[in-house]
Amino acid sequence: MVGKRAKVFVGLSGGVDSSTAAALLLEEGYDCAGVFMITSDKSEITQADAEAVAKNLGIKLYVLDLRRDFEQVLDYFCSEYKRGRTPNPCVFCNRHIKFGKLWTFAVANGADLLATGHYARILRANDDVGLYEAADIAKDQSYALAMIDRSVLSHVIFPLGGQSKDQTRKMAAKLGIDTEKKEESQEICFIADDYVTALEQRYPELVKRGNIVDSNGKILGGHRGVHRFTIGQRRGLRVAMGKPYYVVKIDAESNTITLGPKEEVMCSKLTASGLNWLVKEANSVFRARVKVRYNDRGAGATVISEGASAIVEFDELNLAITPGQLAAFYEQESRAGTEVQNGFASRVIGGGWIDNAIY
Repeated sequence: MVGKRAKVFVGLSGGVDSSTAAALLLEEGYDCAGVFMITSDKSEITQADAEAVAKNLGIKLYVLDLRRDFEQVLDYFCSEYKRGRTPNPCVFCNRHIKFGKLWTFAVANGADLLATGHYARILRANDDVGLYEAADIAKDQSYALAMIDRSVLSHVIFPLGGQSKDQTRKMAAKLGIDTEKKEESQEICFIADDYVTALEQRYPELVKRGNIVDSNGKILGGHRGVHRFTIGQRRGLRVAMGKPYYVVKIDAESNTITLGPKEEVMCSKLTASGLNWLVKEANSVFRARVKVRYNDRGAGATVISEGASAIVEFDELNLAITPGQLAAFYEQESRAGTEVQNGFASRVIGGGWIDNAIY
């Protein structure tokens, strides 16, 4: 394991999480530098915050202009909506940008390790390094990290993985970082305007009227573009049915949105592709707890993988499985040697992009 004077580059946004992560590493004796990523023209608003944090901590701040690289993220984001899918830009960015471009930059500038303010844990048992859920499950971000390259794991530190958000804010106040009261940003970091505006500017052809129908094809109303909908959506449909109806299908080719009652959006299986493994070896058939969205607690399932694709068969019906989102696979039981203070940590086995939901 790398010694305490290892050079650590910290992804520094200027928020409470990344600033506290950097401060903790400094307290532990690491040689730290910060890196601020310019992702869009609006990044200058938060760059000043990152510069203030770096000055306060007494560390060097690198400013990395990744606007051109984020065109790749924007292309992915827009093309998924164009196909009638719901993208997950944070998962895509974590693999290609934060633990891709940022790590490459860090290595080129002498870094041994990369740290971020994510709530997840890297745990080691003998010569095995794995990604695990955070101690605070309500804040856990391991789902969004399931597609990063396994080779990077041994070079990553998540200083906040063992604590809650409330503990982080208290720690920031105690350390005098002056970020403990900062609110979390809920915006898409690489889009200067709202996402609908960005999509319609990039693909004007998305703005076209289409039908909203039920599962029998009966027309219930109209819409102004499939990019305004996601599977499982219940609000903002502008269709009065007398009981809750949900988006059960998005057909970009026919420009049609299909609605149905809750039972029509309950799924028994899914298919996924582009699989990424975070363990040395994965069986072709295994039991797992599978998360299909960021705030999902996960559901028991059997995963059957073949090459880069997999079928996931759930033990019970699952709500609103959405093409374009990530299916993340977790061990149902923790491996020996990974017991932690707050119980057992659940390991991320890997994940894949959801292609189809099977009802």
